[in-house]
Amino acid sequence: MAEWNGTDYSNVYVGDERASEVMTSLEAADYLKMHVKTVCRLAKEGKIPAKKVGSEWRFLKGVLDRWLAMEIVS
Repeated sequence: MAEWNGTDYSNVYVGDERASEVMTSLEAADYLKMHVKTVCRLAKEGKIPAKKVGSEWRFLKGVLDRWLAMEIVS
């Protein structure tokens, strides 16, 4: 079993409203109206804000909203 590295996780709650903002690549693709392979490719290329957790990509809805707004303005 992995050991904790001393990080304080006391402010993390299951069901926390902020946690619901985290999306999988499939959820992000649906939200962005894109194919999931395109979303993963863009994430891998660093063209869309994402974080790789193990072998899976994770996206924050609020960050994607800001990214979309910046892409539209540019």
